[in-house]
Amino acid sequence: MRRAVRLAFALDVPTGREALPLARRLRGTIDLVKVGKELFVREGPPIVRALRRLGLEVFLDLKFHDIPATVGAACAQAARLDVEIVDLHAQGGRAMMTVATDELRRTCRREGLRRPRLLAVTVLTSLDDAALREMGVPSGATAQVERLAALARACRMDGVVASPHEIIAVRRALGPRALVLTPGIRPAGADVGDQKRVASPEEAVRAGADILVVGRPIRDARDPVAAAAAIRASMHGPGRRRPPAPEPGRA
Repeated sequence: MRRAVRLAFALDVPTGREALPLARRLRGTIDLVKVGKELFVREGPPIVRALRRLGLEVFLDLKFHDIPATVGAACAQAARLDVEIVDLHAQGGRAMMTVATDELRRTCRREGLRRPRLLAVTVLTSLDDAALREMGVPSGATAQVERLAALARACRMDGVVASPHEIIAVRRALGPRALVLTPGIRPAGADVGDQKRVASPEEAVRAGADILVVGRPIRDARDPVAAAAAIRASMHGPGRRRPPAPEPGRA
């Protein structure tokens, strides 16, 4: 049986003053929060610690892409923040992913830390086939995602970040146990913004995603809690397994 699908809220706001009240309102409706570059650059590690004190699991979405030693050290620091998930760019290559995986495991064993899931970002959801051709990737998004997912698997990554359009291809490359985290989720009628490869929550769940990342449709709603609850309900409709309710103090 597949694991229950989870909802991550993209906490894409510029300050902790905005982030923490919103996260506090949404806990119990969402499963984890995504902290990206804007918020992390402004607030740094204290914002992650504050979210953990609220009982929220954190996806640290910094998409590391650098020389192998630098990325390995950054992943070790992420583990010290007690995040559940951290990611890097698969396009950093085999050496970078291998060093990151090894350094993360070694650090967590040595220091007795919980090991975050390490995910490889394949192709950003803001890119389409035309943009990839411009970058020298003539085969298109799906083929590129499959190649990078297979490379991530060879490097013992825990899974990948991929758009809803490539979930089925990723499952072919990785098998059922790998974690597939999917941004580019937009409920019917929602503004797609700068995203190119998007789908509804229902479509992403049917394709086989494990975690759906939703930001603006929740953040910009008149009632963010109601919007999150509606998305969660659409994810866990008839015939789908709904996760258990979070324990007190957890989300």
